[in-house]
Amino acid sequence: MFEDRITAGRQLADRLAELEMKDPVVLALPRGGVPVALPIAQKLNAPLDLILIRKIGMPSNPELAAGAVAEGSKPIFNGALLQAMGMKPEDFASQVAGAHAENAARRARYLQGRDPVELEGRTVIVVDDGIATGATFMAAHSWLKERKPAEVILAVPVAPPEAVDELRPLVDTVICLLSPKEFWAVGAHYRDFAQTSDDEVTAALAAAPQAGAGKDRTWH
Repeated sequence: MFEDRITAGRQLADRLAELEMKDPVVLALPRGGVPVALPIAQKLNAPLDLILIRKIGMPSNPELAAGAVAEGSKPIFNGALLQAMGMKPEDFASQVAGAHAENAARRARYLQGRDPVELEGRTVIVVDDGIATGATFMAAHSWLKERKPAEVILAVPVAPPEAVDELRPLVDTVICLLSPKEFWAVGAHYRDFAQTSDDEVTAALAAAPQAGAGKDRTWH
């Protein structure tokens, strides 16, 4: 049980500070991943940026993820689900277009014109407040591969063991502080799991080290 997202982030930061990293960059999945990521960026003196991903819901049930799309990338679909429902990726063209527009709007809102941090050749630390199924990170992984980081570290406070096992081959290192067999929901492992507001995201990003921090440094 974590007190709140910031406390969980501080615990992750202590673990990450023990690793060797090249020019670390912290990437948060908004909104809940941002308050977790801020203490990590501050501890490592690393820039904080975002991975912006929108879920693509089934028309009959928007909460059921047919896939997801990261900014500037092709969508990733749950092929088994689409086949079972008799649908094709082309059936989601309008949703994909809307997701790209929303991702662009969120970057403009949260980062207020700052350029994305360069990732090529650097250690990238992907942070969220927890993982339930890993579907969102699948889209994040595809987006990351295009940007050629030196290594990818996935850092989360809590995730079920099966999700950790599924994602481990996709990254160089997984740091998960709590991986209970009896997993119900991410929020069940926080005393305070209040929704993170847009203003809190913007404030956290402004408080983090800026691009250039951590550059040309190797952590030991």
